[in-house]
Amino acid sequence: MSRYPVRGKVAAITGAGSGIGRALAVELSRRGASVALSDIDEVGLEETADQLTGPAHTALVDTSDRDAVMSWASEVTGRFGAVHQVYNNAGIATNRPVLESTWQDYERVFAVNLAGVIHGTQAFLPQLIASGDGAVVNLSSLNGYLAQPGMSQYCAAKFGVRGFTEALRAEMLRDGHPVRVSVVHPGGVRTAIADNATRIAEEAGEVLTPAQRARQRVYREKLLKLPPADAARIIADGVERGRPRIRVGRDAVAVDLLTRAAPALATRLAVSLERKIFPASGR
Repeated sequence: MSRYPVRGKVAAITGAGSGIGRALAVELSRRGASVALSDIDEVGLEETADQLTGPAHTALVDTSDRDAVMSWASEVTGRFGAVHQVYNNAGIATNRPVLESTWQDYERVFAVNLAGVIHGTQAFLPQLIASGDGAVVNLSSLNGYLAQPGMSQYCAAKFGVRGFTEALRAEMLRDGHPVRVSVVHPGGVRTAIADNATRIAEEAGEVLTPAQRARQRVYREKLLKLPPADAARIIADGVERGRPRIRVGRDAVAVDLLTRAAPALATRLAVSLERKIFPASGR
């Protein structure tokens, strides 16, 4: 039996227009929660809302915009009267080595993947405390404990999410606030994050190399395999059981164990895997 069932709770979810965010909205709604959904994709949001079985509210929100997130939090509280849970899920990815990266590359990823998580947490935290049964659920990644070549922006942000979330959990415990805090580390979930990374780069005027396009295909066809619905069930189960860290997928579990047991070996294996499955030409 779940210690903290989501039934009857109000949950706010960012990045709910697709992928894990959409699957979370469907799963939480199925379990009896009311959900407030946000994304920058209006069409995707409406498609998500059409799949829900319970009360829902949608809003176009850019999580990198602090004022917009704060306004959304007030809007959700006004709509439902209370907020019990926030799932800071929105994220983007890039693929560019440090030597070839601009500061704008870092700012773009940090604004969504790290600042967006902080914005969502701070915007909703007072309501979560006031609810008497709050939960903050922040999405990091397998790359929140293992760094890979060519992903310094993404890894830095996801390591940051892990550190921020664990510090928040310590504060909630120290201060006796009724808020559980979980950091989620998904592995290869079948989302459009790799395709979106390519789209974002092209919209920024970048000319992608053949190797970068091949990398995108490898992620889409071979590495991102876990269905989002399965990921959502694992996350919801972890939240209902009060777990501070939720690993999603066998790959995430295996990499977590490896990085703790043999961190130097884990990095060497990451480089070896990079050379094996991603083409080196075109850089």
